[in-house]
Amino acid sequence: MTTQASAETSITAPDSEQVRDFLTRHPDFFDEHPDLLAELQLSHASGNAVSLIERQVQVLREQNHDLKNRLLELVDVARENDRLNERMHHLTLDLIKPGSLTELIDGLEHSLRNEFKADAIVLHLPDMDESQARETGACVLHVDDELKALLAMPLTENKPQCGRLKEEQLTFLFGEQAAAIESCAVLPLGENGENGLLAIGSREVNRFNPCMGTLFLTHLGALVARLLSTRRS
Repeated sequence: MTTQASAETSITAPDSEQVRDFLTRHPDFFDEHPDLLAELQLSHASGNAVSLIERQVQVLREQNHDLKNRLLELVDVARENDRLNERMHHLTLDLIKPGSLTELIDGLEHSLRNEFKADAIVLHLPDMDESQARETGACVLHVDDELKALLAMPLTENKPQCGRLKEEQLTFLFGEQAAAIESCAVLPLGENGENGLLAIGSREVNRFNPCMGTLFLTHLGALVARLLSTRRS
């Protein structure tokens, strides 16, 4: 008797991980032992005890709610992408029309203001004299080490820069309009801005932010750079 009691006490009860592993390997366990379902109780957030089945239903409802919210978010993103693609299509058609450099820049500004709700648009272009700058409304761009340090992302990393910029950055890009700009996007035109910079400003703080996707902006920069090269050749 003593030996049997010692043997029984030496058997270690399974821990929670072992029980979890067992149920994972045997998902039909409660189908084979339905009587256990009536005895099992789990605590509820409200403090009341619920059966395992009730808890499963609750978990499935919560998961369904989360999946529904994620699906709605994806639908919203898809719709916004469709609208963005349509606006990009209209902008491209407007810009590829034959015309002068001045007409191209005017068309770009008109499209960005009307199709994309931009509040300020400034082009900084290299190899321009003061007469061309006055005629087109563009700014003359001289890239040096100081400017590369000021606008490192578009001029050395060859990436669009989005968000709230420093005062000195805004002043360089937008001049007298700088004080009204709360967020902006700066696009390199050509490799590391070799064909210039396009600055798009907004009075809205969250219109442009560092977390937004930049694929559209990259495509826009490539399009403008290509059109500029044909109008200036």
